[in-house]
Amino acid sequence: MKPLRILPRALITAAALFSVSAFPGCEKSVSTTAAAPPEVLVTEVVQKEVPVFRQWVGTVNGVENAEVRARTEGYLTTISYQQGGYVKKGDVLFQIDSRPFIAALDQAKGQLEEAKATMLGVELDAKRAKELFDTQVISEQEYTNKTQLYQTKLAAVTAAQAAVEQAQLNLDYTNIVSPLDGIAGQQEAQVGDLVGTGGNAVLTTVSQIDPIWFYLQISEQAYWEWADRFKELMAVPEAKRKENVELILANGSVYAHKGKFAFLNRQVDPKTGTIQVAVSFPNPELTLRPGQYGLARAEIQTIPNALLIPQQAVSQLQGNNQVAVVNPDGKAEIRAVKVGETYQHMIEVTEGLKVGEKVIVEGFQRVRQGVPVSAKPYTEAPKTGETKDVSEKNSSSGQS
Repeated sequence: MKPLRILPRALITAAALFSVSAFPGCEKSVSTTAAAPPEVLVTEVVQKEVPVFRQWVGTVNGVENAEVRARTEGYLTTISYQQGGYVKKGDVLFQIDSRPFIAALDQAKGQLEEAKATMLGVELDAKRAKELFDTQVISEQEYTNKTQLYQTKLAAVTAAQAAVEQAQLNLDYTNIVSPLDGIAGQQEAQVGDLVGTGGNAVLTTVSQIDPIWFYLQISEQAYWEWADRFKELMAVPEAKRKENVELILANGSVYAHKGKFAFLNRQVDPKTGTIQVAVSFPNPELTLRPGQYGLARAEIQTIPNALLIPQQAVSQLQGNNQVAVVNPDGKAEIRAVKVGETYQHMIEVTEGLKVGEKVIVEGFQRVRQGVPVSAKPYTEAPKTGETKDVSEKNSSSGQS
């Protein structure tokens, strides 16, 4: 075993100095650079008047839907309308063979003339009897008999006249006419069918569709929420009510004409717990038809002096709404808030903020309570293909 060699102290010191100078990167930096404050985009809380909108799913139906039936019995000879076409009140839709009714009318007229001729002779006898009775030439009994005979023949004339009128009415009923202006539906009978018998089947249906009504259902809870507002609306004559209801069609487009509330039903449906409401829409082009579905959207009220911030400024934590506010000293403050209606990508804050305060719209995740931030103004980017935003809450049938 070789003996250990002891190096001179000077050599050891030199080696240590060499290692330090050769590897300067291994020396730990004593000072650290402070982190820059996070950058956030902020906007001020604004105050303005906000309209409150609600929307409901419903169906379109005619203001009046009249079932057309034959009012006298006979065989159809003509169908005089175009199915699905527009008809006016009084237009002939169907015709029944009129020949039997013409014959019945002629017979009734002949019987009337016969009754009149018979009554004329009896009337003269009654007048002579009156003169003879006044001069005491005939007895009271004979005078009474002639007077009664005259009254009997007079009644027969009245009955014959009624028979003529009924025969004329039956003849008129051979022309089955539209009871109102509207769209006539599919025919339910063919030429040659015997109509006006048994159950008196419906021949077609005519619906008045200009204006046309949109029926929706609101829940009883929603009714109580807006009962006073509905009462105000119904107190105004229909002709003077404001047309402020939009109709969103099944294809997503907005109907060209706005409507107005027409009526509120008298009772709650015990099966569904809802109340029926009708909205009247102009339909001059007759494009709306009964049975179509849609979404009615209406302004219910206006909130004055509402505090608004962008919707994306609100974050949720365990069901609670929060916002981050930049204080005048440049530090972030996390606050719990309560929110209400939405309006044009803004949301109403009912508690927790004041007008003019700066809320963080972008960068909420990067801030902490009391931490300084670098605040820059937020500018909303334009949204392509966007038309109109309103304060609204979606509602299906029976919901507010």
